[in-house]
Amino acid sequence: MYCNRIDGPRRGRSFDSMNSNFEEKQLNELNKSSYCKDEDNKDNKDYSSERGRAALVFSLKNEVGGLVKALRLFQEKHVNLLHIESRKSKRRNSEFEIFLDCDSNNEQLNEIIQLLKSHVNVVTMNPADKSCVPEDDMENVPWFPKKISDLDKCANRVLLYGSDLDADHPGFKDNVYRKRRKYFADLAMTYKHGDPIPRIEFTEEEIKTWGTVFRELNKLYPTHACREYIQHLPLLMKHSGFREDNIPQLEDVSNFLKEQTGFIIRPVAGYLSPRDFLAGLAFRVFHCTQYVRHSSEPLYTPEPDTCHELLGHVPLLAEPSFAQFSQEIGLASLGASDEAVLKLATCYFFTVEFGLCKQDGQLRAYGAGLLSSISELKHALSDNANVKPFDPEITCKQECIITTFQDVYFFSESFEEAKEKMREFAKTIKRPFSVRYNPYTQSVDILKDTKSITNVVKELRHELDIISDALNRMNKHLGV
Repeated sequence: MYCNRIDGPRRGRSFDSMNSNFEEKQLNELNKSSYCKDEDNKDNKDYSSERGRAALVFSLKNEVGGLVKALRLFQEKHVNLLHIESRKSKRRNSEFEIFLDCDSNNEQLNEIIQLLKSHVNVVTMNPADKSCVPEDDMENVPWFPKKISDLDKCANRVLLYGSDLDADHPGFKDNVYRKRRKYFADLAMTYKHGDPIPRIEFTEEEIKTWGTVFRELNKLYPTHACREYIQHLPLLMKHSGFREDNIPQLEDVSNFLKEQTGFIIRPVAGYLSPRDFLAGLAFRVFHCTQYVRHSSEPLYTPEPDTCHELLGHVPLLAEPSFAQFSQEIGLASLGASDEAVLKLATCYFFTVEFGLCKQDGQLRAYGAGLLSSISELKHALSDNANVKPFDPEITCKQECIITTFQDVYFFSESFEEAKEKMREFAKTIKRPFSVRYNPYTQSVDILKDTKSITNVVKELRHELDIISDALNRMNKHLGV
């Protein structure tokens, strides 16, 4: 599909070179005599009112006279052609696609469309604005899920761990633990969107490990965690079984989050690539492990486990502002280049995983990697930590460390500030389209042409009408 503007550089072969049997002289005469505005009709309101540019693309067979016949229809309807381009059809080798940029009113354009249908294959028509993304550009975009069920295609691409453990893992030599890990991995690998998350009968040892982590972290939360975390943890205790002697079931946690912010949980076997993990966030899906760290080191894990996920991430996913912040990072990653995804993942790492914020003049933790690690939570808020203001342009270049404490931590004044900075940063990512999440269909709308953008505008107008009506009713009630 064509999309360059009339005042921009031309693309593709010239009109007359497309067909050697169509001489340039004939084209010039046809365009000069017939496709300029008809002076005899300059006072005719049917042709002078509501005029605007329109883009029209149609295909025709490569035969002598075919193009001339099509163009004469524009002459008969007094339509002024502003720009013409051509290219070989991608649909049929024997055809060419013609792009026309013209000046017409709606009535003229509709008549032209009807007449063309009997002679050519009309590909597309964009009245008033021909802006769109070329199909060639879209073909170069990395695959990304368009609807929530598409996550089934990428949720099982586990990079690390899963049922396999590295030699330095605490449970590497424990055959019982490794067998247990395979059980959790198999459950996650066979899970499909819409399935209930399998309920687990955790062992005594697993519950004891969870209890140790839960108990020790809860001693620090009142003085180290952000207020939003402290507000939501009691709700999880009340509704989702967060207790020292009980490991919450992911299905219960997912149902709670869905009611709070629309986020849901999806079980995963281990580490996903940054692209696959961030893609889940775009649909408000959090990929969550279900296994428990090895009991020999309850306060340490070289990988995300259910203690990290449930105590680190989940409480803040119940906070609307934070949930939106997480989703927007995910949306920005869809279809982005590998380099851009890496930058987004690094920003995610230093915010959602290891972020700090200022509240009441004091630094508090909101990053899940801190809120699930007793030693690093203490370190990050000590005088020994190197803390800098969050700036995506700088943060995205920082090295992520997973084996020791971070060299630097980044703080924001609030989630809203971090969100606004990430929004501005996302605008710098080169991508031939924008995306918008549709909560009704749990899919993403790809905004790459006039039609898709117009549909969004219509929805926004409706939302604004609702707000305006609410304000009017409130004012009447208050007598304003």
